[in-house]
Amino acid sequence: MSELQRRPARVPGRPSRRAVLRTAAAAATLAFPGTPASAAPSRGADREVRGEWIASVANADWPSRPGLSPASQRAELVAWFDHAHALGLNSVFVQVRPTADAFWPSRFEPWSQYLTGVQGRDPGYDPLGFMVEAAHARGLALHAWFNPYRISLRADLGALVPDHPARLHPDWVVSYGGRLCYNPGVPAARAFVQDAILDAVERYEVDGVHFDDYFYPYPVGDAPFPDDDTFRTYGGSWTDRAAWRRHNVDLLVREVQARVRAVRPEAAFGISPFGIWRNASTDPRGSATHGLESYGASAADTLGWVRKGWVDYVAPQLYWSISLPVADYAVLAPWWAQAVDGTDVQLWIGQAVSRVGVPGPSAAWQDPGELSRHLTLDARLPQICGEILYSCSDVVADRLGAVSTMVAEHWPRPALPPVLPRLAAGRPPLPPIATGRVGSAGTVLSLRSREGEAPSRYAIRLRGEGAAPRSGTLVAVLPGRLSTAWTGPAAPDGWVYTATAVDRANRESAPATVRVGEGPA
Repeated sequence: MSELQRRPARVPGRPSRRAVLRTAAAAATLAFPGTPASAAPSRGADREVRGEWIASVANADWPSRPGLSPASQRAELVAWFDHAHALGLNSVFVQVRPTADAFWPSRFEPWSQYLTGVQGRDPGYDPLGFMVEAAHARGLALHAWFNPYRISLRADLGALVPDHPARLHPDWVVSYGGRLCYNPGVPAARAFVQDAILDAVERYEVDGVHFDDYFYPYPVGDAPFPDDDTFRTYGGSWTDRAAWRRHNVDLLVREVQARVRAVRPEAAFGISPFGIWRNASTDPRGSATHGLESYGASAADTLGWVRKGWVDYVAPQLYWSISLPVADYAVLAPWWAQAVDGTDVQLWIGQAVSRVGVPGPSAAWQDPGELSRHLTLDARLPQICGEILYSCSDVVADRLGAVSTMVAEHWPRPALPPVLPRLAAGRPPLPPIATGRVGSAGTVLSLRSREGEAPSRYAIRLRGEGAAPRSGTLVAVLPGRLSTAWTGPAAPDGWVYTATAVDRANRESAPATVRVGEGPA
């Protein structure tokens, strides 16, 4: 299910204080070792992606409508980020190129109409630059979400601004299903898409480059995708058109990965595909499901990308309930776990918060515990190291209290994002300078960068004296600044606080033990 296949978001502007407090309540409680915070299985939870998608196409999430003032747009985005931080999330995936347009002053494509209501009109500020700074100021990783090929939700090429690349190069464009997209079979179009995306990656300190599930467009009834001429021109020696289409998408994925690593090696490149690769009835390597297959429907060989190491992570959209006959979550999560097993590709699961409490064919989504049961199942699969919630509007809405239940049962304490295996051997940052004082409000820890350059985050743990230096329970993650402070309860007898610096690749420094003295904080 994509960002266009759900109801329009009804959550405008800043989430209410009640919504923020309700869904973040569980994450705000500090639990010390020995205090059971949850009966649910745990992945050790020191390291896992906890993210949410923020969709901009058709103003699904943000901005809530086109034409808002720059101040209003910034306030809305800050509200989403504040809520994510309060909830205990550590990553946000924000759509910055929804329809061959841009949420930054692109050198290749026009400003997005979803900002001002008019394609090409300058919104008066740099949204992507602002969101990177705002996310990092809250300790959130910012993954820039790009739709590679979609040009317009309408089939009218003349509705685009006159200097739009699609109008200047109509031979790159194909109309299908009432929409326009760049033709994945045209090499010049594929190269241009990469250039447009890399413009943002080169210029902004994004933590990730994220693709959704749109490659070749999903089939519309029995209408064939109109690429006869393209196949004759560029098909070369290919005789199987379906295989040629997959080859075209493979080239995009492989080439984008190489270019992202060349210009921003610490950024994670990943894809969130449709949740079914192939059914076992079609391919014995497939899952025991009976649904649409991305392998054929959108020419996306996601299993191949994983096995060839062309992505840092895969985040399949497992937007189905447990025991659904056509696509059982309890079948698909283990299948994807097996798919990444033995590779350096991480598995983050896309969760359909958007379906909770919404009438539909599956009654399971009327149960407030369905979402939490997904995470319980995932906790038993060590290959799964993260969850991404679709989408922020639904997270804030917290229908049936399902998000609150999930947070209380699975995310009682904070977590750092995992380190990508290819970056694990890199040099970690130096530990912070850490001191502590006991004040009237509790124990105040002061942290300062040792190099004069702020890390991406600080992590605070509580461990027993005499325990291994890197052990302990993570109790707080703070945004990285040159200096910062945190207030918490006094450490129990026999326990000490430790602090580490965390770099942009999520590598941690050696821990600095905080010696707490008496006197004013």
